[in-house]
Amino acid sequence: MSHAPIKFGTDGWRAVIADEFTFDNVRRVAQATADYWNSQPLPKRAIVGCDNRFQSETFARLVAEVFSGNGITTYLPPVAVPTPAIAHAIRDRHLCGGVMITASHNPPPFNGYKIKAHYAGSADAGISSAVEQLLDRSPVRTGEKLIRCYDPRPAYLDAMRRFVDLKRIRRARLRIVTDSMHGCGGTMLADLLGATPIRANRDVIFGGIQPEPIERNLAALCAAVKQNRADIGLASDGDADRLGVVDERGRYVSVQIVHALLLLHLIRNRRTQSGSVVRAINSTMLIDRICRAHGVPLIEVPIGFRWACQQMREQDVIMAGEESGSFGFRGHVPERDGLLAALYLLELLAMTGMSLTELAAELQREFGRSAYGRLDLPVRLVCPERPRNLLGAPVVSVNKLDGVKYIAADGSWLMFRCSGTEPVTRIYCEAPNTRRVRRLLEWGSAVVSSE
Repeated sequence: MSHAPIKFGTDGWRAVIADEFTFDNVRRVAQATADYWNSQPLPKRAIVGCDNRFQSETFARLVAEVFSGNGITTYLPPVAVPTPAIAHAIRDRHLCGGVMITASHNPPPFNGYKIKAHYAGSADAGISSAVEQLLDRSPVRTGEKLIRCYDPRPAYLDAMRRFVDLKRIRRARLRIVTDSMHGCGGTMLADLLGATPIRANRDVIFGGIQPEPIERNLAALCAAVKQNRADIGLASDGDADRLGVVDERGRYVSVQIVHALLLLHLIRNRRTQSGSVVRAINSTMLIDRICRAHGVPLIEVPIGFRWACQQMREQDVIMAGEESGSFGFRGHVPERDGLLAALYLLELLAMTGMSLTELAAELQREFGRSAYGRLDLPVRLVCPERPRNLLGAPVVSVNKLDGVKYIAADGSWLMFRCSGTEPVTRIYCEAPNTRRVRRLLEWGSAVVSSE
């Protein structure tokens, strides 16, 4: 009997539930993962977590049974938990690795299998390839003897308390609305901060939207911020490793502005200047300007946090970030963490006494204007030939580190790339104002659609 091929993408394997993402296929991948770990000089202990998607807890149990059947003591949380909590447990309990059953921000029909390595971050290309090579080399073995119930959330929250000044945040008496988008973040932040939670219950169809904390999916949070007259709204994606933000006026804040604010907070308010900064190719040029102004080395990486994770393991990195709202921080696990990013942003508000609107305006007065937009198109990408200009501004350079990025003389840029997690082509754009972003995205969409 032939088996369907399984390929790992930018962050794990994702597929449609009951189509390719089936009980049998998940067992196959789990067996290959167990074979890989058993071939390495690592502790024979792992953890398996899951998000709130349809049947995620069942898939997680199946994976735990396969690991147990292969002699690996496996910790299985009793409830859905954030991906960064799984990563923290790997480091905290000295495990060989972990698996998170999640499709993160993908649409509801999808589920996924993320491998977290022994270093508590996303499995690199070498590990993913090794697991792929081991598929179907061994018969699936199962058992329950070595499964242990363990909730990693308390230890994870204790760790986060060591990174930020929670007392100062609480003294600021900020009015906060949290939005887990029906994901596994639940009420964790709300309980920690005394905030108002919305969409904190489990809903396997995520209220009919995609659980990605970007503008088109955060109307409920924008409304809740206005209704509660809150100072800030904080959203996390399906597995709580990404952050989306709404300001005190109930307006979505560009993730690129949030990225820059977080970095500036670490450098100036927390006086963290030694070390380097990592940003993905689709991140804002504000990061470059902040780094130049403070003499901080900058490392550019492809999209996909595993590349940032690699730098965090090899270098002394203050902060790593990318356009998806994914941020990682020094001293924590080499993994993105939407909840810790939210806490750092609250600490910024508490320390400055300024609103998000004021902070964003001050940032752009000093480092330049930034407007940002993205289009997701269900078409095959054929990269356009290098244009001479971007709607009047001469193209001065082309970056092909990941996809293709055209950079113009006025600081604006337009980027084309096939998604590594969804069957879409993405067009990214940053420019000094929203009108130019809109026009560039329209031009880029027309170019791709006409190919």
